[in-house]
Amino acid sequence: MAQDFYFWKMNKKQVIQNTIDFVKKTLKGAEGGHDYFHIERVYKNTLLIAKNEDVDVFIVSLGALLHDIADSKFYNGDETVGPKKARAFLEKENVLEEVIVHVENIIKNISFKGGNFEQSFKSPELDVIQDADRLDAIGAIGIARCFNYGGFKNRELYNPDVLPNLNMTKEEYKNSKAPTINHFYEKLLLLKDKMNTRTGKKIAEERHLFMETFLNQFKNEWNGKK
Repeated sequence: MAQDFYFWKMNKKQVIQNTIDFVKKTLKGAEGGHDYFHIERVYKNTLLIAKNEDVDVFIVSLGALLHDIADSKFYNGDETVGPKKARAFLEKENVLEEVIVHVENIIKNISFKGGNFEQSFKSPELDVIQDADRLDAIGAIGIARCFNYGGFKNRELYNPDVLPNLNMTKEEYKNSKAPTINHFYEKLLLLKDKMNTRTGKKIAEERHLFMETFLNQFKNEWNGKK
């Protein structure tokens, strides 16, 4: 019995390593805010948050590593690609069906999607990964990722005549071409109050403050105040 447990534990480690290798290969050359380094940061944050939560570490590891394996914004809005890619990979790794389904549900329900999206699935593992993913969208890294994606989409930095839309539908959010600064008000500044875990909330407070400081400085410089 102990030998079987040891074998399964070692097998899980190998599956996680294989997943890391798979994600690195799949996301090679991806847009800078959604590349392997984003996955790596979310994975590290996930493990940090998981220390204080009652979760299955194997599931949160796989969910974190595969959560953006095929972000729908790079697949013409098709939200089915990510779960399908994750399933195909995990099946090859002989991962249990119940684990695969859990990971699929995490991928389907992790995104912000305009803030008006109702999750069809909930679990402590999803809560942890969602917090880890949202932490990477705020603070210094979040600012860098936001402008990197804005540049990737050739969006204006800021346009005072285009006001943030705080009541977007899921489709409006997906198709928005608003200036990059608007995204702070439409998503990033809202994430602090949407964190699920105590650890996530604590880390988010400091990163949120950093973004507010940045925006104040940005507006002052834009208006020639200092």
